[in-house]
Amino acid sequence: MLDQLAAAIARHTNGTWSDGAVPRLTVVALDEPEAPADLLYEPMICFTVEGAKRGVAGDRSWVTGRGQMFFNSVAMPVTATFEEMPYRSAVMRLDAQVIADLLVELDGAAPRTPAAPGGQLTAPMTPDLVDAVTRWVRLLDTPEDIRPLAARIEGEILYRLLGSPLGPLLRDFTLTDSSGARVRAAARWICAHYAEPLAVDTIAAVAHMSTATLHRHFKAATGMSPLRFQKQLRLREARRLLVAGDGTAVQAAQAVGYVSATQFNREYRRAFGLPPAQDATRLRASDR
Repeated sequence: MLDQLAAAIARHTNGTWSDGAVPRLTVVALDEPEAPADLLYEPMICFTVEGAKRGVAGDRSWVTGRGQMFFNSVAMPVTATFEEMPYRSAVMRLDAQVIADLLVELDGAAPRTPAAPGGQLTAPMTPDLVDAVTRWVRLLDTPEDIRPLAARIEGEILYRLLGSPLGPLLRDFTLTDSSGARVRAAARWICAHYAEPLAVDTIAAVAHMSTATLHRHFKAATGMSPLRFQKQLRLREARRLLVAGDGTAVQAAQAVGYVSATQFNREYRRAFGLPPAQDATRLRASDR
């Protein structure tokens, strides 16, 4: 069954990943080794069909291999390394309202259990789930079926996920006043304001938490403190600007909110192993 799903994914990518016509679906297919990629994860479930990928966020790391699924509940910067090739996956971007509507329809049929601390979880896929995801991806073969069937198959996938180890985290994802929801609000706010001077008190006010409570819950969800989260966003955007050739290291530092070029150079080298200009030159050369 996994091989059939892998073949369906490969038919609809351009060698990397593709957001097709099916709402909230991204398919990923890589055949050659890739350099570690700096990504901004969003709330999603990644169904790994072939190969293996390691994710690193702050002090936390995980590996998702063939036949496993990975749940992420919060927007956050992640470094992804593809450890086994070829790699195939289908990614479902999560919509809290879609899940909430399904829970209303189920009328509490599944018992609610507390979600474990943290914003990520890896679990095996069941045959029924693989079958549903395969039918969801295969809608890309028949575009005329997407409108009448996509939402129904997505609902089936979510229904099966609610009965899986991911169920408690999915249910928690629909809550609007949980600690997880407040952390997600803080993370979104930092993503939108990363180039501005930020104080923990400001972020805590956005999350409606004390600074100590925010720090504890934010690190449980992302593997890093709010200010380290901001620093990761700044450095990755500066790296993107430098690789694109958009100005000097000093200009990139200023664009992402650094006041001190010396501090920027020091933190950039600590994060990426080389000074900014050398790192950008190396990355541009590796893309040729």
